[in-house]
Amino acid sequence: MKFMKLGSKPDTFQSDGNNVRYVASELATDVTVIVGDVMFHLHKFPLLSKSACLQKLVASGNEENNVVRIFYIPGGPAAFEICAKFCYGMTVILNPYNVVASRCAAEYLGMHETIEKGNLIYKIDVFLNSSIFHSWKDSIIVLQATKSMLPLSEDLKVVSLCIDAIATKACIDVSKVDWSYTYNRRKLPEENGNDPNSNGFRSRPVPKDWWVEDLCELEIDLYKRVIMNIKLKGILSHEVIGEALKAYSYRRLPGFSKGGIHSGDVFKYRSTVDTIVWLLPAEKGSVSCSFLLKLLKAAIVADSGEMAQEQLLRQIGQQLEEASVNDLLIRAGEEEDVMYDVVTVQKIVREFLMQDQNAELSEENEVQEIRRPGILTDASTLIVAKLIDAYLTEIAKDPKLPLSKFVDLAEMVSCISRPAHDGIYRAIDMYLKEHPGISKSERRRICKLMDCKKLSVDACMHAVQNERLPMRVVVQVLFFEQVRATASSGSSTPDLPRGLKDLNIGSHGSSRSAATNPEEDWDAVATAEELKALKGEIAALRMGSGIGRGERNGGDSRNSVDKAVISRMKVLLKSKRIFSKIWSSKGENSGSDSSESLGSANLEEAKSTTSRNRRHSVS
Repeated sequence: MKFMKLGSKPDTFQSDGNNVRYVASELATDVTVIVGDVMFHLHKFPLLSKSACLQKLVASGNEENNVVRIFYIPGGPAAFEICAKFCYGMTVILNPYNVVASRCAAEYLGMHETIEKGNLIYKIDVFLNSSIFHSWKDSIIVLQATKSMLPLSEDLKVVSLCIDAIATKACIDVSKVDWSYTYNRRKLPEENGNDPNSNGFRSRPVPKDWWVEDLCELEIDLYKRVIMNIKLKGILSHEVIGEALKAYSYRRLPGFSKGGIHSGDVFKYRSTVDTIVWLLPAEKGSVSCSFLLKLLKAAIVADSGEMAQEQLLRQIGQQLEEASVNDLLIRAGEEEDVMYDVVTVQKIVREFLMQDQNAELSEENEVQEIRRPGILTDASTLIVAKLIDAYLTEIAKDPKLPLSKFVDLAEMVSCISRPAHDGIYRAIDMYLKEHPGISKSERRRICKLMDCKKLSVDACMHAVQNERLPMRVVVQVLFFEQVRATASSGSSTPDLPRGLKDLNIGSHGSSRSAATNPEEDWDAVATAEELKALKGEIAALRMGSGIGRGERNGGDSRNSVDKAVISRMKVLLKSKRIFSKIWSSKGENSGSDSSESLGSANLEEAKSTTSRNRRHSVS
């Protein structure tokens, strides 16, 4: 810490009680100066020779009593005493903690060079410019001290000079930094001398963000000005700026890491959050997506402005692939019935998908803008799709989550091609488990979100035993399991038998009444006995259908296999009222609205694949 010693005479100021100060001298005091609630018994000559203000006060005061009253002076009685001691030529020690108050008090008392050469204002300015502003830690201490001296410290340019000195130091080449830890950092083992392989902490290179924790001691208004000054210099990277904002958030926002407010001053909390958001670099990757989501949670809880929240949503969307499920679990407001804020996540996903737009030129008010071209990659979209699937699984555990919110979010990423649909299947199964009372139409709607053909073997094994799924889904899973087994054995993939294909065709063209419409029965939940029977039939067909032989013997054998599938399924299904209705309508010409079927497009794809494989086999 820098300090400056002024004067050479011994300090003879003494106290007489708590609020009385006097100078021990052979000469009697001839003036009393009352500063606040403290009374100073002093001598006119040394004071008036250096202070223009005291000259005026004494001249206009009561000559009989020689009492001068100062109701307010920057720094209070302590700062006035420093100025008075300087007038007497007594020893005064200036340091970073008292220099601002002394400078402001000297300004108030008019201790300029025009009154006497080498006056106190001149000496303090020399100390600031030659010592304080060249010291990193002292500059921070002085900047903090200016807070209580506003607005005079601002008018005297002490604040701006401190800020510029700090910003300049932060941007200096790290090779020129005299590295040392502050009390905010924990030393590493080699810096404590406990590492036998280290020659001392100076062998460790200075990181570019060496300064970030020291600035966390500043209040948000001063911190904002320092960071703005650093950014304007354009020397430090946006990653370093982001690291500084992250460190400040964790230090100054109580409960930030847990997404809550632990401070009684909500206004101060909101102001801090808004300022940090405003200071965030625009470049992607300046801060982690996890930090941005924590900041968004804090902004929501603190009820920050729309501009701050929209900026966070936009930046989160740009790097959503970095997020985790826990990051996205944003608690809903107390007035909401649901547990999590799904609407905000939908906005984030929308921002993510908007990146994939082509470069466009837009003209508004005769000003042209060039939008950023699409930058999404297949890898990033796939990561986000899996992330949303996992997020849906978590929010599905909320028994009060409306189906519309679940489906709307799932449909937002349905455009992303995924090699496997196990994630969305788990989410659907979790929703069906936690919402057993949903209607058949709602059950059909949520099951449309997954493609049975893209379920893994493990997912298929779970699905065929899942009593929460509609019957049509179970039958499709069983069939595609058979398709997969056939393909793995080297045989061609069979076409979907007509009897099973009818499961995917709506009954819009049927003349039957709603009471005899099998569509409702296929959307009903399958019983355990039905699941077991269906699985057994498919397994039997897998072992004894002779599909491999049919492939070798030509199309006639293959057609006989399809007939065998239908025949054996009929035997099982005729014993059930629901199944007998389906087979009785087999000959009818039903509509083929793909939107009413689960994965019908994928089933047609299976047929085309079969034809290609069969032609390849013949050749």
